[in-house]
Amino acid sequence: MERRTFLRGAVIGSSAAAFGGTLMHGAAYAAPAQPGAGPYGALGAADANGIMLPSGFTSRVIARSGQTVGGTSYTWHSAPDGGACFADGSGWIYVSNSEINPSGGASAVKFNSSGTVTGAYRILSNTRQNCAGGKTPWNTWLSCEEVDRGFVYETDPYGLNAAVQRPAMGRFKHEAAAADPVRQVIYLTEDETSGCFYRFIPTTWGNLSSGTLQVLTAGTATSGSFTWANVPDPDGSPTATRSQVSGSKKFNGGEGCHYANDTVWFTTKGDNRVWQLNLTSNTYELAYDDSLVPGGAAPLTGVDNVTGSSFGDLYVAEDGGNMEICVITPDDVVAPFLRITGQSSSEITGPAFSPAGNRLYFSSQRGTTGSSSAGITYEVTGPFRV
Repeated sequence: MERRTFLRGAVIGSSAAAFGGTLMHGAAYAAPAQPGAGPYGALGAADANGIMLPSGFTSRVIARSGQTVGGTSYTWHSAPDGGACFADGSGWIYVSNSEINPSGGASAVKFNSSGTVTGAYRILSNTRQNCAGGKTPWNTWLSCEEVDRGFVYETDPYGLNAAVQRPAMGRFKHEAAAADPVRQVIYLTEDETSGCFYRFIPTTWGNLSSGTLQVLTAGTATSGSFTWANVPDPDGSPTATRSQVSGSKKFNGGEGCHYANDTVWFTTKGDNRVWQLNLTSNTYELAYDDSLVPGGAAPLTGVDNVTGSSFGDLYVAEDGGNMEICVITPDDVVAPFLRITGQSSSEITGPAFSPAGNRLYFSSQRGTTGSSSAGITYEVTGPFRV
């Protein structure tokens, strides 16, 4: 199986960017991505915000935890985590989770067509440790609780409708979600050292109130074929969902998840891997593994949240490491795209592109102090490949 299934095409949202091209089949699996020159060149010196960027890119601070968002009266939440962008007329909205327990939830920032902040507001309250999540094709944000028997909440980025708990999607230590409009399922990661990878099949696509939760089953190898099996009790009590199905494949700390044409990628922090499921052939393989980089020179460690661009580049944020967002290109090259300096006790979270693809949003969850009350949310603008 060729690894070049990063495909180009139109964007279907931040957690479901569609790429175009063809899947190529062969007798063997190609090697995971290796270090090389990034598409934007070397990182420059840190800017006024402490961010090292390639030439032509600039950064600005959008919000700081505990402070009002500029131009609004809304106080930004602590520990900003997973996020996504939504079109809003000629402007857009960036949503961001709050990974604190209790009182987590999620907030949104609204931008006009020129990128000026025009509003900020709460879209989810009184939940627990909302880590990552995912965007749906019907423009809602799935906010996931990273706690034992946590819930998925479906929220309205536009702030018009109340958030709804979705217990049919399973109760476990949720991390991220990614929608697959072709198979009409939602993929889900689990942040446990012996976690599983799931998909939820709604009874009716576009309505997450009922459906079937399934778990991926496969062997112990890092590549092979996979199948899906129903989870008998999505409620996860008394037996955890990850322990209900014999043969369910275990993943060491599931984190970010991203879907694009017939492929889903997800990260596992316990072993610094990016996994790739080839959905047309029902096979899986490694898209990246830091232990397979010769000489211990892996540019990407501490893998966490992930998103993709319309060009076909995959952007992976680090929890620790060098506090970088690294890019994995369609040619299987991995390289740093940006680095945050002076914040070694933090992690990078919530990468998401604006609808036009020329602005990247993300957060430093604990900022310069290492405290969840010191989070910083950024925007980087520049000549992204689209």
